Amino acid sequence: MLDRVNSPADLKRLSREQLPTLSQELRDEITRVCSVGGLHLASSLGATDLIVALHYVLNSPRDRILFDVGHQAYAHKILTGRRDQMHTVKKEGGLSGFTKVSESEHDAITVGHASTSLANALGMAMARDALGEDYTVAAVIGDGSLTGGMALAALNTIGDVQRKMLIVLNDNEMSISENVGAMSKFMRGLQVQKWFQEGEGASKKAMQAVSKPLADLMSRAKSSTRHFFDPASVNPFAAMGVRYVGPVDGHNVGQLVWLMERLIDLDGPTILHVVTRKGKGLSYAEADPIYWHGPGKFDPATGDLSKTAGGKPTYSWSAAFGDAVTELAKLDPRTFVITPAMREGSGLVGFSKAHPKRYLDVGIAEDVAVTTAAGMALQGMRPIVAIYSSFLQRAYDQVLHDVAIENLNVTFAIDRAGIVGADGSTHNGVFDLSYLRSIPNVRVGLPKDASELRGMLKAAQESPGPFAIRYPRGNTELVPEGTWPDLKWGTWERVQAGTDVVILAGGKALEYALKAAADLPGVGVVNARFVKPLDLEMLREVAASARTLVTVEDNTVLGGFGSAVLEALSDMGLRVPVRVLGIPDEFQDHATVESVHARSGIDAQAIRTVLAELGVDVPLGV
Repeated sequence: MLDRVNSPADLKRLSREQLPTLSQELRDEITRVCSVGGLHLASSLGATDLIVALHYVLNSPRDRILFDVGHQAYAHKILTGRRDQMHTVKKEGGLSGFTKVSESEHDAITVGHASTSLANALGMAMARDALGEDYTVAAVIGDGSLTGGMALAALNTIGDVQRKMLIVLNDNEMSISENVGAMSKFMRGLQVQKWFQEGEGASKKAMQAVSKPLADLMSRAKSSTRHFFDPASVNPFAAMGVRYVGPVDGHNVGQLVWLMERLIDLDGPTILHVVTRKGKGLSYAEADPIYWHGPGKFDPATGDLSKTAGGKPTYSWSAAFGDAVTELAKLDPRTFVITPAMREGSGLVGFSKAHPKRYLDVGIAEDVAVTTAAGMALQGMRPIVAIYSSFLQRAYDQVLHDVAIENLNVTFAIDRAGIVGADGSTHNGVFDLSYLRSIPNVRVGLPKDASELRGMLKAAQESPGPFAIRYPRGNTELVPEGTWPDLKWGTWERVQAGTDVVILAGGKALEYALKAAADLPGVGVVNARFVKPLDLEMLREVAASARTLVTVEDNTVLGGFGSAVLEALSDMGLRVPVRVLGIPDEFQDHATVESVHARSGIDAQAIRTVLAELGVDVPLGV
């Protein structure tokens, strides 16, 4: 049946009775596509039925269908003519892993971060009304994204301005990890109670005008629970003035179609609460939806994971951080770790079990994570905020206003710094060096390995003020427990002698610099592991003896490490030539990390090319 559907128009030619079969064929196709590894499987399987229903009822692209985050929208991509390109998802030159406006007219928004769909939907609905146009705006948002303050703030405004829109609340009790927070607990309560609630009396009349059976269903459910509580006083959606319908079975596609056909004609905003199962249709994915959120390569028939032949076991930077901070908490009872819904991704499963009273997951609320840390620091704790680089962008003001102004003792452990690869422009962490070094009091380090990461964490916990430690996606070397090297913040180290051209680099970029200069005796390499403050003493020494300096960073060239070096040399009155290498001033689409580094001119071969241009005798090859 799926072979006959290549557009929403094709979908509408099917009978309603055929839709469950189509949904299963879509799930089978999604499983096959995702079996290559690295793609979002479980979320897409869970959202398939509601996506089929939306496209069956609405008329995309005239009607706008928005997906929060967009990682669950694989069925949407297939139904809108991209089935033959699904093998290219997250590959260079291929489809995005999320929705992307420039990719298809059916993708209403470009997205990758959570909690943005409702504000976008509100803007579209208000633009529609201002221009006198007539189309439906439908936003699909998960219960995980609803923990974000931006989503709740948008919902508050939506209830105030009362624009016509449909909000499909996809409730699977998870984002990547299990959801946390009062809103999540409330949603679980709704699932247990199984009651339906309309927001205001006027909305009930509107429902009766459209469908008496639906209104009766809601009325019966309300009556059955009235002796327990007043639903309007408990349901936050109704309290905000948003009509609420649900919860309903998110895998009963026929019922979803029936409801959506009626709800889209109602005035004002309506929430349709659908309960889905993450990993729907695959027993192994349903049993472990956290792992199968984004699994490695697997056999779609059995779920057996592919084994990588040979090589040594890998040890991720995230695991290195998790192990270090778990051990650090034993040494310092003031250590407290906060994360915004990234327990697994940030390597904190072990910490959360070892130190449950010193661990807090605030949900998808980066701003709350940072300011909560500020409150802890004000009371003498030493909080560490474990967060991805691209997500820390969402809390810039909190870092500045709530932490830095009072020079509070907060450490930011910034994972996925630099290019992350397949997730593309929305997830690349290539701006943190620039925006963090612009904030007074914030000190910034970039370790070359797990040992330096441990040294920086310990130094930060023992020193006053805010610290930011950034490290990339990928693997590092395993270090023994108890490894705590003494590092003085703001000190560099010479790792290769040479005074002709000297390369300054830290973190991931240092790896490329060492490889590029390995067979070049006249080229020096400095581990510039601290970007703020710079090691001005060593910089002065290097600048005084070198013919040329080359800075390398996996950060935008604007305002980053290279800029810091140029500013410092200017202040010192030193006129040594400097070549700045970094990520160009443009967004980098999805591709492998190595490919993006190569095209950005910061990998080993690119550095050797620059060295040759500077007059260094560079043999062919690396």
